[in-house]
Amino acid sequence: MSGSVPPDAPDPAGPGRPPREDWHRRRSRRVAVTVVSRAVFVASGLVAAYYLLPLEDRGTDLTSVALVLGLLAAVTLFGWEVAVIARSPYPRLRAVEALAVTLPLFLLLFAVAYFLLDRSVPGSFNEPLTRTDALYFALTTFATVGFGDIVPRSQAGRILTMLQMAGGLLLVGVAARVLTHAIETGLRRQRHDR
Repeated sequence: MSGSVPPDAPDPAGPGRPPREDWHRRRSRRVAVTVVSRAVFVASGLVAAYYLLPLEDRGTDLTSVALVLGLLAAVTLFGWEVAVIARSPYPRLRAVEALAVTLPLFLLLFAVAYFLLDRSVPGSFNEPLTRTDALYFALTTFATVGFGDIVPRSQAGRILTMLQMAGGLLLVGVAARVLTHAIETGLRRQRHDR
């Protein structure tokens, strides 16, 4: 039987080295820790930037431009992540990382937009929004909880909220499908390379 290794043959990793399965398992664990750490670091950095960047006095036009540019950046980032997932030796981990970065970015963009809208057009919501209130409203809107404690009152506030709802549905639906396809592509590529 050419190509098969007899059961009593030495491990191809070499004497004194751990078996290849152990090496792959440890490497996979290291990669998983790195990916999760990087995702937590990026998400934490985004939240820190949200609270630390000066956002107090911005106009409505700047809010709209910033939201559009931010959403374009999020879509571009997501597209790049999909390409990386398809080529990655660990496509599932890269997909987790992509979601762990894209989702907070999406929520924080809308939180910034809500915060700036409330600053530039007072009364856009039923109460003045702090940064935490704006992030809370963005998260409850995304999660479709809608407690009703914070509600948009102005047309701009309602339109922005509807855009977030539609964007959230797209993010969940399209992102899930695209990421699943990228994972499948990466796994097929791995099987083909072996």
